[in-house]
Amino acid sequence: MVLLENDSFLTELTRLFQKCRTSGSVVITLKKYDGRTKPVPRKGNTESFEPADNKCLIRASEGKKKISTVVSTKEVIKFQMAYSNLLRAHMDGLKKKDKKSKSKKTKATQ
Repeated sequence: MVLLENDSFLTELTRLFQKCRTSGSVVITLKKYDGRTKPVPRKGNTESFEPADNKCLIRASEGKKKISTVVSTKEVIKFQMAYSNLLRAHMDGLKKKDKKSKSKKTKATQ
């Protein structure tokens, strides 16, 4: 997993979308991130860890290629605008469901 800056994450995400335009898929996950890199122990010595600010961890993967970024609260609005524009630009390749007409359904029930 490669941790990137926000702008380079968006450019790499654009490349992933273009690569998967004809076939394949891109999986994107969002998660609250408190800055820890090690897991929290279940028992014993637990330190009270207070994050300075809330952050969001965003991951994207396509096959074996995985990228991620951490967005802080100060950069959320700027990142959200750029991210939403990128999603709108690349959502045109979705397949539409075939709608069956009502006349076929009524004939089948009679």
